[in-house]
Amino acid sequence: MKNLQSEESKRRIYKEINQNIEIKIQNFDILTNHYQMTKTNTHKGRIGLLLSAAPGYSETFFRSKIKGLKESGFDLVLFCSENQHGFKDCPVVLLPQQAKNKLILGIKLVWVYLGLLPYVKTLRRFVKLERTDGKAWLPILKRLYTHAPVFKQDLDCLHFGFGTLALGCENMAAAIQADMAVSFRGFDIGVYPIKHPQCYSSLWDKVSKIHVISDDIKQLLYTHGFRDQAPVFKITPAIDTHYFSTEQGHVGLEHPIQLITVARLHWKKGLEYTLEALALLKQQGIAFEYRIIGSGPEKEALKFACYQLGLQAQVFFLGKLGPEEVKQHLEQAQYYIQYSVQEGFCNAVLEAQAMGLLCVVSDAEGLAENVLDGKTGWVVTKGQPKNLKNKLLEMISLPTNDKAKMIAFSQNRVKHVFNLKKQNKLFEIFYMNHI
Repeated sequence: MKNLQSEESKRRIYKEINQNIEIKIQNFDILTNHYQMTKTNTHKGRIGLLLSAAPGYSETFFRSKIKGLKESGFDLVLFCSENQHGFKDCPVVLLPQQAKNKLILGIKLVWVYLGLLPYVKTLRRFVKLERTDGKAWLPILKRLYTHAPVFKQDLDCLHFGFGTLALGCENMAAAIQADMAVSFRGFDIGVYPIKHPQCYSSLWDKVSKIHVISDDIKQLLYTHGFRDQAPVFKITPAIDTHYFSTEQGHVGLEHPIQLITVARLHWKKGLEYTLEALALLKQQGIAFEYRIIGSGPEKEALKFACYQLGLQAQVFFLGKLGPEEVKQHLEQAQYYIQYSVQEGFCNAVLEAQAMGLLCVVSDAEGLAENVLDGKTGWVVTKGQPKNLKNKLLEMISLPTNDKAKMIAFSQNRVKHVFNLKKQNKLFEIFYMNHI
């Protein structure tokens, strides 16, 4: 009788969740249809996107965003310091770099400043705004040099891809008479302001609109001084749900159990906590193999941790792999772990869910929004290896039918809520808000 009641309770929960998702999708479609009715087929605006480097092959967020905006009628230009991967999806303008040789630096300074002479009105506006804020001449001149190409552009919106990139550039958009947009994704609002208190205090009154990738990231804005000076748009990451999909099941009784993580080998990813939890799992007599895809500065430390914990035979470091190889490894795994200390949202978790893996994540920032605890996966308080071990045991011992239901719901949710088409439409609305 209890089992029947439990099954009925689960069906009721799944039904309510599906209804909530459908309502959100319908509301989004209504908003999109209204937007489509009011827009024109003319040029929608020129967007300048500022990043530290042009997107690499695996950085699908910016690539898909730029592609979608271009298809929607926007002109885009990308400003960055380097373009190592030959990004060509939109015009790329490289920012001037400082030279170590003083003579070469002097020549470059003269050349860049001479190139700014036709834009004297823009320069005057920038200098006046900077001086009003109490800036000294040296940082003003440095900014004119390092971001000279931006001052030459006729833009409707200047978008800083990460909050830290806007520091010191708060008056740049106003100088070129454009809207100023800033994205906050994780480290830039979750960690950087802790080391640099009040770093965004001058930004809040100057930004035109803010993009965040999760509700937790939005809340962190208020923690660090934001008081609704500008509209905030939540647009979550999205994935290619056609590419990351599979008919292959992952709920069988494979032995040993196959676990996987796709992450940069960085302290933020909490991989040492994951290894500690797996060492406890091994002590329980559970046979498993754990593959980590990614590279980073903590590789040596993590390998040593494996040695200390006696996990050399269970843990495999595969390094950085291409999308096709990543997909192949996801197809061969059963469970995905993302026990991060700090995480904006994490596309890899979306990809794992779309591929039919059961996911266990920490409660760091957007992960608790990425995975719905007990419904599409499990969320564990970060930094507690024993709790993670217990949750892994619970996940592994879950009846096959329950696993299959959770996987089906998880895949359906990713497909409808975190797809690229929806993300692109939301960015259209984001940019058209003021343009």
